[in-house]
Amino acid sequence: MILIENVLVSRAVLEEEFVCNLNACKGACCVEGEEGATVTVEEIEKINSIYDKVKPYITEEGIKAIEENGIAYKKPSGAMGLNAIDNKACVFISYDEKGIAKCGIEDAHRDGAIDWKKPLSCHLYPIRIDEYKDFEAVNYYEWDICSPACTLGKELKVPVYKFLKEP
Repeated sequence: MILIENVLVSRAVLEEEFVCNLNACKGACCVEGEEGATVTVEEIEKINSIYDKVKPYITEEGIKAIEENGIAYKKPSGAMGLNAIDNKACVFISYDEKGIAKCGIEDAHRDGAIDWKKPLSCHLYPIRIDEYKDFEAVNYYEWDICSPACTLGKELKVPVYKFLKEP
């Protein structure tokens, strides 16, 4: 770990290589998992304000889950998380013509319907920011569903931090 002011940064963020390979993984990170992506109260407010513009981009199952359970919930850690369809897929999921899972919020942004791309924890994936009392930790989250991204990153020699330059 590298300490920068009150932020601990994992060396893996600098050393591991990663480039999303959606053709290989089919967007599994938006479909698999045990809990929804972490979001801030401000992001939940933003999503609420743009929901009507995003709604046409998400699945019927996502709309139903949002109408029944809301956009977010409180995780056991105390953080807020996006709700999921049947405790798996993100409620904001969409699928392209190839069956690849995409983000409905990002699709709406790409089409110019909204001016916000998506929650930061989604945009930064596979990096996660964990907040503690006196510091934050920036970690590279390694998951087997992303092995095609690791392979492509190694082939292209792109470190995680460079792949995630925009967010």
